Amino acid sequence: MNAIQTALETRSSSLLDVENIRADFPILGITVNDKPLVYLDNAASSQMPRQVIDRLVHYQTKQHANIHRGVHYLSEVATSEFEVARRKLQHFINAREEREVIFTSGTTEAINLVMHGYGRKYICAGDEIILTTLEHHANIVPWQMLAEEKGARIRVVPVNDAGELLVDEYEKLFNERTKFVGVTHVSNALGSINPVKEMIAFAHARGVPVLVDGAQAAPHTAVDVQDLDCDFYAFSGHKLCGPTGIGILYGRASILEDMQPFKGGGDMILSVTFEKTTYNTIPHKFEAGTPPIAAAIGLGAAVDYLSGIGMDAIAAHEHALLKYATDQVQSMPGVRIIGTAGQKAAVLSFAVNGVHPHDIGTLLNQEGIAVRTGHHCAQPVMQRFKVPATSRASFAFYNTLDEVDALVAGIRNVQKIFT
Repeated sequence: MNAIQTALETRSSSLLDVENIRADFPILGITVNDKPLVYLDNAASSQMPRQVIDRLVHYQTKQHANIHRGVHYLSEVATSEFEVARRKLQHFINAREEREVIFTSGTTEAINLVMHGYGRKYICAGDEIILTTLEHHANIVPWQMLAEEKGARIRVVPVNDAGELLVDEYEKLFNERTKFVGVTHVSNALGSINPVKEMIAFAHARGVPVLVDGAQAAPHTAVDVQDLDCDFYAFSGHKLCGPTGIGILYGRASILEDMQPFKGGGDMILSVTFEKTTYNTIPHKFEAGTPPIAAAIGLGAAVDYLSGIGMDAIAAHEHALLKYATDQVQSMPGVRIIGTAGQKAAVLSFAVNGVHPHDIGTLLNQEGIAVRTGHHCAQPVMQRFKVPATSRASFAFYNTLDEVDALVAGIRNVQKIFT
């Protein structure tokens, strides 16, 4: 099938009215260097629809107050809206209870919360923590800090040349000292979708809890934490059409109840004396201080928006974009795709012979095309594939085939300049 046939079939089979969806995103109408913006940096941060922007403005102009601390009208309204947002997130990931949803500043804080609250309490000298080669630094560095503090050891699951985890090697890493597993659901650098459900089941059969970094999965596919049976699941709002500075940690209630708080302060206590502090119930035990109230409410609006479109429809459209882009790019002489897993999310990392990724990004930007260049906070992945960095195009449901064509044309222009 040639590229034209593929494009025609993709257009005819799309489940989304992409043009109407794009009208919801004011920023997609801007120009960059006198060219229409082609925004392909969604793995770093997605754009925000008008519905979320309007909800933020409504809160700031009609409902703003501090929560959980007042009996006046605005405080009660703000508290109610904040907790409504928590329930929306509960339903979005199918958590059993709303108290299993903890608001954080993002995936990074969520993982650090687990490291401090669970790891520092239960990981001891000689214990082992299993991570994977595909992890973002946010799911490596906290565990290294813990291992150094406790005298524990990090074990790492390798990947094959396609960027797929070697599950047999993962299973071989388990022994009586294995006490924790941290695994990304989707690689931010390669787009590889990991078999996390099977990995969780294997770990649980050996009594080992599992944290899943869902930052790159939650925006692109339906997440069901009960079906996955994970102990922790973390993701960020700004990657799924929500505000920055907000994220979610899902935790199994029975584990959260036994964990120690990450931060101390107001609202995470029941009583305080200089002799003793009694901690609040979950989730409040882990939400010290004034939370990002507006951002949480905005995130609730974002999951409403995504759910209204349908996560299955979003996944199907993005898969079609990825397939079309992959077919186009892999046929280009002198261009190498980094990460060719059989199961991928809408991430296309590539290298162009003789051209540094930063030069690629700069030249594409001159055409109004936004991609991410660098090591993507995943230096072990770069080391595994023997590249200093890659250029990464990452797609969202509001992207189009025409934008993929613009990317391909831009890469060709880069090659012409450097030949």
